[in-house]
Amino acid sequence: MTYRRRATAPIVVGVDGSQSAVEAALWAGDEAVRRQLPVTLIHAYVVPTVRVAIKLPTVGMVRDGLESSGLACLREAETAVSQRWPELHIDTVIREAEPVAALIHESAAASLMVLGTRGLGGFTGMLIGSTAVALAHHGHCPVVVVRGAGNTADPVVVGVDGSPASEAALAFAFEEAFLREAPLIAVRTWNAVLGDGSVRPHVLTADPVAIAADERRALEEQLSGWREKYPDVAAKHIIRRGRPVRTLLELGEHAQLLVVGSRGLDGFPGMLLGSTSQALLAHAPCAVAVIRDESEE
Repeated sequence: MTYRRRATAPIVVGVDGSQSAVEAALWAGDEAVRRQLPVTLIHAYVVPTVRVAIKLPTVGMVRDGLESSGLACLREAETAVSQRWPELHIDTVIREAEPVAALIHESAAASLMVLGTRGLGGFTGMLIGSTAVALAHHGHCPVVVVRGAGNTADPVVVGVDGSPASEAALAFAFEEAFLREAPLIAVRTWNAVLGDGSVRPHVLTADPVAIAADERRALEEQLSGWREKYPDVAAKHIIRRGRPVRTLLELGEHAQLLVVGSRGLDGFPGMLLGSTSQALLAHAPCAVAVIRDESEE
């Protein structure tokens, strides 16, 4: 297993003053109560460098303004979380640093990194371009992107393919399903052509029924140990022919959490390196957790 739970490390939330960040903080608070962990709210800002021949506020004044605004963002999120969970331990951190670098640094001592889907300040565009890819690829713990409150009666859905990263995703998904008392659905897809354009080992003339049976056996074998470890989790599996993004987006319509590994071998190659990850992060109707294989570090 290549995902290891950090038993006492906090859940860290990137906060920028947006409503999305407050929702992420509330999600993190709920998760912290389940895991009996503290929460750390972090805001990062960068003082812009301006070189023009006009009278402008001093660098110190700009820095003070950004810091004051950041502290206000943190207070707003802290108040929202503490009102829901008065006894939850909450720390706040403000840093003058590039936001992604600050989050990656914090992830080294975090159980989870939690982000909203949209931003107003230092985390603007976090989930649209290379910033999200950098955090998910270089962070040191699972990254969760919060979208919507989610229905607690819905399952945890995990995409798997037998790779080390998908094994780590399974570990996280089973733990989440256990903590949430939720069912789990493990999904494996197959197709003649992979997302990166390469051809699968299955020849085009192979019997689709036989291919699906092989994929099902592989998935059942991968799930067997986790079912033994978590006998109270109602786990089922789905094998589908098709593209992984379409399948996961469809199942995400009725999921409270979607879990994927950072990179795969079969149905989910390059999950965080191109359009596949951007589609999930931009369009998934529920929270998305990206789990790295810790052997990559």
